[in-house]
Amino acid sequence: MADEKTQIRFGILGCAEIARKVCRAIHLSPNSILHAISSRSIQKANQFAIKNSLPETVKLYGSYEELLDDPFVDAVYVPLPTSLHVKWAVLAAEKKKHVLLEKPTALDVGELDRILDACRSNGVQFMDGSMWYHHPRTTRMKEFISDPNLFGLVKTKEFSCHRYGMAMVAYGHDNGANTFDHSSSFFPPPQFFENNIRTKADLDGFGALGDAGWYCIGAILWAMNYKLPTTVTASPATIFNSNGVIMSTTVAFHWEQEGTIATFYCSFLSHETMDVAVLGSKGSFHVEDLIIPYEESSASFSFTSGAAFVNMQLGWNMKDKEVQVHNELPQEALMVKEFSRLVKGIKDSKIGPDTKWGDISRSSQVVLDAVKSSIDIGFKMVYI
Repeated sequence: MADEKTQIRFGILGCAEIARKVCRAIHLSPNSILHAISSRSIQKANQFAIKNSLPETVKLYGSYEELLDDPFVDAVYVPLPTSLHVKWAVLAAEKKKHVLLEKPTALDVGELDRILDACRSNGVQFMDGSMWYHHPRTTRMKEFISDPNLFGLVKTKEFSCHRYGMAMVAYGHDNGANTFDHSSSFFPPPQFFENNIRTKADLDGFGALGDAGWYCIGAILWAMNYKLPTTVTASPATIFNSNGVIMSTTVAFHWEQEGTIATFYCSFLSHETMDVAVLGSKGSFHVEDLIIPYEESSASFSFTSGAAFVNMQLGWNMKDKEVQVHNELPQEALMVKEFSRLVKGIKDSKIGPDTKWGDISRSSQVVLDAVKSSIDIGFKMVYI
């Protein structure tokens, strides 16, 4: 184990369920250590510590302010409701704490800009909690998509997600244009709709759009090298709960210059998937578990190149080959490790924060806002 003096000391603001996973990730990452937990009451902080068997060395605070005033906290993970992000992320940055912020990042891009500006002006690192970006399989997938010799012209991209049911499909045309169809959904138990913050307008007003849709938007932008679409249009088939929160919606994007069309579906009302398929003129690959891999230590996708029908179209000339990608740590621990590496570089070398992660989050937030705007104005087209 690394010397504690060289590790980045984390504090966690809030005891949300996802905080349990990140606690474990902080423990597994070799360059980080959990220093403190805070909640709105010391009783809740104690309950969280007991439930997760945290060591006695972890400090417990009954308010978020107390944790931010701890001079030994280097960085904070913020899994609070989206409506509270701007207040606590900005205050954390002003206290010189580096910010790992749960997604969706804010209620609108104006709030996110306030967070990013606070991080920039105070010289602290920002990153959102989208874990799948940090899995080495994601890098391999992008390499395959980007290799014209292996794939030729990209004809089809299909993404779907098992835990949050994602599917994106692209159909190529002779001019090289693409069409994307992407969905992200899951069907929770009945108590979710009554108690979960993602169904409350005053806590997480985006609902399924902010939770599951954030992954759809992020994956589509990732495949498009983060170029924003020209237009965004939400479908009138959008379903709301009694609080006016989005439970299900379908959205279309259009990139005018490329002639590319993308659609995605996100929902709390459908079965879970995480499929991803990318088809090109020369090859294709397929992965079933984009957002949360089936296993922690490795993940795979199937690959084929040069496949064709044979024997009067009664068979194929080859079968898919499986590409196995091993990872040293679970993807959430790899996220913490990368975040901690950046923080340590700022502390030790006095270099500036890496703005890449803020730029990625901002792109997703801009598109998310455009989708919400289209819904709010009667499902009309919104130009970005």
